[in-house]
Amino acid sequence: MKNKNKTCFSEHKRNKVPCENKSCRQWMDCKNKLNCVIIAAEDGPRTLQEIGDLHGLTRMRICQIEKIALRKIKQIYQE
Repeated sequence: MKNKNKTCFSEHKRNKVPCENKSCRQWMDCKNKLNCVIIAAEDGPRTLQEIGDLHGLTRMRICQIEKIALRKIKQIYQE
């Protein structure tokens, strides 16, 4: 039986083994971050360029995504 307190990313972080579960919502193609968005985010703030490099996108595309996300968050809080 699985331990309910364990999470996929904590196991990969503890064992220092990249995740191979590409169907996971947190999976990304970045072996030095163990293929995990959560583990990559733990390293602290990143520039738009660094985020783009991690995801294979341009700095400008990341900027566009950020603006869209912020607009959606503002709409939620204004309702």
